[in-house]
Amino acid sequence: MSQSNAATYIQRDLDHLIHPLYNRNQHSGGKVWVGGEGIHLIDADGKRYYDGLSGLWCNTAGFGRQELIDACTSQMQTMAYASGYSGSSNPAAIELAEKLSTITYPSINKFFFTSGGGEASDSNFKMARYYWKKMGKPNKHKVISRQWGYHGVTLAAMSATGIAPYWPAFEPRVPGFLHIPSPYPYRYQAPEGISQGIAAANELEKAILKEGADNVAMFIAEPVQGAGGVIPPQDDYFPRIREICDEYDILLVADEVITGFGRTGKMFGLEHWNVEPDMMQFAKAITSGYFPLGGIGVNDQIADVLDKADDMWMHAYTYSAHPVGCAVGCAMVDVVTGDDFPGQAAVKGKHMLNGLTEQLADHPHVGDVRGLGMMCAIEIVKDKHTKEEFAAGDKIGPQVLAETTKRGLFSRVRNDVYSLAPPIVSSESQIDEMIDILADSVKAVLG
Repeated sequence: MSQSNAATYIQRDLDHLIHPLYNRNQHSGGKVWVGGEGIHLIDADGKRYYDGLSGLWCNTAGFGRQELIDACTSQMQTMAYASGYSGSSNPAAIELAEKLSTITYPSINKFFFTSGGGEASDSNFKMARYYWKKMGKPNKHKVISRQWGYHGVTLAAMSATGIAPYWPAFEPRVPGFLHIPSPYPYRYQAPEGISQGIAAANELEKAILKEGADNVAMFIAEPVQGAGGVIPPQDDYFPRIREICDEYDILLVADEVITGFGRTGKMFGLEHWNVEPDMMQFAKAITSGYFPLGGIGVNDQIADVLDKADDMWMHAYTYSAHPVGCAVGCAMVDVVTGDDFPGQAAVKGKHMLNGLTEQLADHPHVGDVRGLGMMCAIEIVKDKHTKEEFAAGDKIGPQVLAETTKRGLFSRVRNDVYSLAPPIVSSESQIDEMIDILADSVKAVLG
């Protein structure tokens, strides 16, 4: 399409669309995507870009996967929609729940489906409250999460999200949500004589003791913090978190919306540390982004309490157990297992992290290169020795992002942290090209 057509699209967009994370001035120079092939996005001018963040961490299978297209088409032809409320079901939802029970954590065998990750967060908050009421502990309602954690932006999910810029325009936040420091290996300061991971995990114990264990329902955490800047924890962090939750009778909730279905090199993220959560949530890669779908899974103990209750869990969405979404989810689980996405992500992710380290770790303004599986990031700093950050007004991260976009790599930044999480189906040579683009862009901005 011609430039005039692209400009026309943008003007029509500005006239009528409100976007997520919307600012009209920033959006006026935005892209209009008209196609996708493999791991490339195609804009309205016909230019191709590497999809460096798999859309929003979701499109692990790339564009044009016929299995997913066929599953969607077939289900739409058979039955496009039916209610998923109690007393109504459909074969695709039943099959997807069965498939998930074979690949998720062993004690998690029962699932509730949503339209995405934010709804999944809210569903877990309500499930936890319901469970504790049934267990005779109605005061257990508070939710502890972490700085830099992302759990969605519904009002409750936003209150759990630990990224402060999401809050001011919509405060007051929902009461009963609090945050502890992230384990953030590059920046967390541990007391002398204690490992960084144990010290960071013990922040949870401090918060529980302050709030009172009888008031805390759950601790929610991403196995690897994603939108907060790709922050993998220390190896001793989650085992200690599990101990603390067990000691104080707190539900451990794994937010696997980004890390689920192979992204980190395991099917689900906490498998890296042999830790099993009480509840989990998922979205994004369950359909590779081809259809909006998310959900939660609860362990057998919680499921048993739910099933034996004589009242109703009064929580519902119109699109819960949507047959088309569940059909695509079934096909995607087959892709993930059949093509060994966890194995691919482990090998390719190591290649990506090694390549980023080789090209950028010695740069005077790259303070940290980190990642796990097919999710990596570089953190740009003003002073490598002190870890001092550039002033926000310098907009170094956005400048690097603009340079990578100009060179054909489209991704996102959190301040001066550039995230790279391309589709799992990316080849090593394509990953190398993305690394070259990022390295060239850092040098273009910072020398």
